[in-house]
Amino acid sequence: MNRNGGRARYRAQHAEAAAWDRARRPKPSKLALNWSLRALVEEKLELRWSPQQISQWLRRTYGDDEAMGVSHETIYLSLFVQSRGCLRRELSAHLRSGRRTRRARAQRSNRQGQGQIPDRIMISERPAEVEDRAVPGHWEGDLLLGKLPTGIATLVERSTRFCQLVELPEGHSAEAVRDALVKSIGSLLSSCAAR
Repeated sequence: MNRNGGRARYRAQHAEAAAWDRARRPKPSKLALNWSLRALVEEKLELRWSPQQISQWLRRTYGDDEAMGVSHETIYLSLFVQSRGCLRRELSAHLRSGRRTRRARAQRSNRQGQGQIPDRIMISERPAEVEDRAVPGHWEGDLLLGKLPTGIATLVERSTRFCQLVELPEGHSAEAVRDALVKSIGSLLSSCAAR
């Protein structure tokens, strides 16, 4: 409400139009709009400061002035992404790594393969009887992790859609999750056998 004129002057149509304008991408870079900020960043890059150091220095030096703050990612984007390149291209040579391009963190070689399941079988490759839900006994599992230490495992039987929620112990290690699931399935089997 305050962003769009306050309680007295607010009009939904104008507020919506303003929201669409604010959300429009790509936005001009902060470095492209503020020449004094750009000059400071270029000066520090020429002194071989890293973008992280520049960002932290600006935060400490101009703490109250939001216009004089910029994240290190914005500096990298301005150096390496041509459409966002408001910094001189040759300044990338002053970076300690000396690279002419920058790969996303997820694509760096030392992180390759992290989070990958070895010998995984794709869902599209599962047997047909699982897909049509005709044969009972096929279960799907998932983990719902909240703020540590909370977590729940869900088990859904595909044929009957029976759902079982299993509270996870602290830590969420693979062994702890396995033990909680074994205990839960064991109690289900024992209750079925008692009937």
